[in-house]
Amino acid sequence: MYVRINYQKISKKMGEMSGFQLGVMGALFLSVASSVSIVICNKALMSNLGFQFATTLTSWHLMVTYCSLHVALRLNFFENKPIDIKTVFMFGMLNGISIGLLNLSLGFNSIGFYQMTKLAIIPFTVLLETLFFKKQFSKNIKLSLSILLLGVGIASVTDLQLNFVGTILSILAIITTCVGQILTNTIQKRLNVSSTQLLYQSAPFQSAILLVTGPFVDGFLTKQNVYAYKYSPVVLGFIVLSCLIAVFVNFSTFLVIGKTSPVTYQVLGHLKTCLVLAFGYTLLHDPFTWRNIIGILVAVVGMGLYSYFCTNETKRKQLVDVSPSPPMKDKDVNSPLLGSHQDKEPKDSAV
Repeated sequence: MYVRINYQKISKKMGEMSGFQLGVMGALFLSVASSVSIVICNKALMSNLGFQFATTLTSWHLMVTYCSLHVALRLNFFENKPIDIKTVFMFGMLNGISIGLLNLSLGFNSIGFYQMTKLAIIPFTVLLETLFFKKQFSKNIKLSLSILLLGVGIASVTDLQLNFVGTILSILAIITTCVGQILTNTIQKRLNVSSTQLLYQSAPFQSAILLVTGPFVDGFLTKQNVYAYKYSPVVLGFIVLSCLIAVFVNFSTFLVIGKTSPVTYQVLGHLKTCLVLAFGYTLLHDPFTWRNIIGILVAVVGMGLYSYFCTNETKRKQLVDVSPSPPMKDKDVNSPLLGSHQDKEPKDSAV
């Protein structure tokens, strides 16, 4: 008995894994670069130019994203794959509602409590995936996530002012955001659709619900009418730039969640938070304290550990995937040379 190892097949599988890892790295880089860019752009638009209509702006982002993907489809950059309309509708509505709830949470709560809401998304996602998808997270992964959350909390959470309505909105925002991100990963894998195909199908529904509700949410929070705002050429220029960057943000979001996991995407989101804090201090001269510096350093340690542990676990899984299959009994003329007459019940050999 012996094991036949198809080295060509193993080499091909290893090559596919290397290509997948490069794709993941590219998706992570695109997500970080585009997200930090749009935060800086939107901060200039809202803080310096006084355009405070975040929910309506998000609806424009999604509308431009859909139009861009439609053009890409016409140019044959990707192939459209129809998805069950009920699935896409519910998914699009859920994501649209989660965006509105996050904005309302920010409006009803202090900045510190809003940051706590964002921090709570990771442990709640871990809980949901453990309970409903039977996904296991190792102690090392949980430890690294705890260190990350501690660091981001130190760096970004200041005041914690609680109120009943704000707390309810925050809880609903956490639930809808977690479920939406888990579904982004689940739909892509179970229906075998790409991030581009899913975004193309769902963007119109997300945009539609925000186009309808956005002006009311923004009006309630800012006491202003988005359509009565005086749009100067500079404001229009920043809105156009924000919408163009949003195409890459939305695309990379679906890409990262599809290639990795909702938890990894949230870890990446906290990396963006640290980068935005650093860029804000460097470029925009925002106030910066030793607390911010210590928090960012602790968060970076947590991200590094998370990346290290995830990489090790992935490598172990890859070794299992590419290991040779169980040995088969060889029926050629050489088989008698491998055993004696007593070997009537062959035993598996190991390599």
